[in-house]
Amino acid sequence: MRASDADRDATAERLATALAEGRLDLPEYERRLDAAMAAVHIGDLRRLTADLPEPPPAPVPAEERPVAVAAGAGEAASPWKEWVDEWRWWMGGAVIMTGIWGVTSIMGGTLLPFWPLVPLGIWAAILVAAAIWPDESSGHRR
Repeated sequence: MRASDADRDATAERLATALAEGRLDLPEYERRLDAAMAAVHIGDLRRLTADLPEPPPAPVPAEERPVAVAAGAGEAASPWKEWVDEWRWWMGGAVIMTGIWGVTSIMGGTLLPFWPLVPLGIWAAILVAAAIWPDESSGHRR
């Protein structure tokens, strides 16, 4: 069966997770990411992640949980959890953008300017601003 863009993106995300967990080193990650982006068939993508553990099941969103669980059922949610999760997304973006920068630098034969600094800096500034000035109207408190 032919692979879709969504299949390639899911494989790239799984590889980025493996890199962040220390299961892959950067050269191996870049090699597999290049192969994933060039993959034509689902089997090609499966071979790239065959030696990696299965990702944990996705958590059920709060609005889909039973009322007793959504209300807390004795659990106190950390006000920092959402903010920390956003930084995890930032880190994933940083790994992917740095990988792209590294691959293009290697392919170009010269060290290119570190362009990921611009989007990552803006993204980080927004996250820091959200911690300093939380959005009271959305009910998110940090």
